[in-house]
Amino acid sequence: MFIDGRQVPDGTIIDTDIAIIGAGAAGITIARELTGKDIRVTLIESGGLQFEPESQSLYEGESVGVPYALDSSRLRYFGGSTNHWGGWCRPMQPIDFEQRDWVPHSGWPITYDDLAPYYERANDIAQVGPVRYNDTDWWSDDGKNKILPLPGGEVTTRWFEYSPPTRFGQFYRKAIEKAPNVQTYLHSNVLEIVPTANAAMVDHLRIGTLSGVRFEVRPKLVILATGGIENARVLLMSNSVAKAGLGNDNDVVGRYFMEHPHVDKPVEILLTNPEIVAPYYKTYTKLNGAQIRAVFMFTDEYLRAQRRLGTVMTFYESKDVRADDTYDERGISENRSLEPDILQMIRSTNATPAEDGALGKRYGTGCATEQAPNPISRIMLSHSKDALGLQRTKMDWRLTTDDRTNLRKNLEALSRAFGQWGGGAVKILFKDKDRWDEAEGWGNHHMGTTRMSADPRKGVVDANCKVHGMDNLYVAGSSVFTTSATVNPTLTLLALAHRLADHVAEKFTRGA
Repeated sequence: MFIDGRQVPDGTIIDTDIAIIGAGAAGITIARELTGKDIRVTLIESGGLQFEPESQSLYEGESVGVPYALDSSRLRYFGGSTNHWGGWCRPMQPIDFEQRDWVPHSGWPITYDDLAPYYERANDIAQVGPVRYNDTDWWSDDGKNKILPLPGGEVTTRWFEYSPPTRFGQFYRKAIEKAPNVQTYLHSNVLEIVPTANAAMVDHLRIGTLSGVRFEVRPKLVILATGGIENARVLLMSNSVAKAGLGNDNDVVGRYFMEHPHVDKPVEILLTNPEIVAPYYKTYTKLNGAQIRAVFMFTDEYLRAQRRLGTVMTFYESKDVRADDTYDERGISENRSLEPDILQMIRSTNATPAEDGALGKRYGTGCATEQAPNPISRIMLSHSKDALGLQRTKMDWRLTTDDRTNLRKNLEALSRAFGQWGGGAVKILFKDKDRWDEAEGWGNHHMGTTRMSADPRKGVVDANCKVHGMDNLYVAGSSVFTTSATVNPTLTLLALAHRLADHVAEKFTRGA
């Protein structure tokens, strides 16, 4: 059942078993998993069923670090940011969960094996193909597609699979609306999670609408699922009893904000024989029950030996490289296909011109890279307030010289691999700078602000996503990520949502 919070009588008190705050990917997944169980579920969504500027404006805030678009990077209505996501899906690697001595603040309290069964369920709800992300034989199409044979053991080919992309608010709307045990309140904003006097449990939620209605939800258990930025903001704003905010006894809430810095054309790749490039490298390709794309990533052996963080790279066809190019006095080719140093690079591969004079093909690239956890990169509360009278978000996203150097070294490893192969060459375009105070782009991937840790001094939630020091408050979404890995966060946050749904369902089966 859908209920418009603006029509709820002022002062109403709603009793429920589980309150889920936020109807995005994580919130809808958990509600769907609890459908049909003997558990009363109240799903609370700030927006309506469609985009509304008034609700979206509640996301506005300050960016005081690396410039960032706080409002346009997420959507505030039923379905959340799945209403504009691109559908890129891939699990994290086992190394991403490990304590890496070269990555400060790394090490999840769970392993890849703990999450592996839930990745399959995440694939299903995101409507992705088979769980074959590293299966070279599966994507070979009976030997028609071959990976590029880069030697050296540093660079490898892996695959992303794509959701259609599934718009959770549209595709799962009827299932949530008709669920007999789920009530969804739209246009309903959580003004504060109010705990008991000792802040050991949630007592109730204060709810408000932009039209001025105020009411309460009194749950036995709460799951906060409002996204990687807003999760931290809600905990920090819930400070009527715990003055620093809920779960923030050790000043960790909001810290360790991570993104995936994106760089357009960090390198240019030159290949002497474009015919050997499988279609899945160059664009989205339908194959064996999935929409896929091959990417370059870096092997665990390389990451360990060189003490690096990961990077993922895509590439696409650009222009032919020709032996008969001529150059003007500025060193620019007449048809602007390449510069003299690039022509020299391709000639160094001993390429034989084709009948039309082509020496090969140049490829443009894009990349996203892992950011090291950094406690100074954080979400805070601004002094300015929104239309509900709540403090807005203040973001201080930090990228370090080490983050930039890590990417540069990974690009050098890619260049080495092509050089050893001899079938192509790489020109690095990404400049080495002392500072990285401006990002070319980002993935709209908000991670780490309520991070998972077995130690309450180092994290906000435990291995089950329960807030340290509170008996009935949980957090869902990529804000619980301890490290960001290299891949898009959606599939992993969906896997964690399934795991959390099982955990809380078991609690109620045993007696919450």
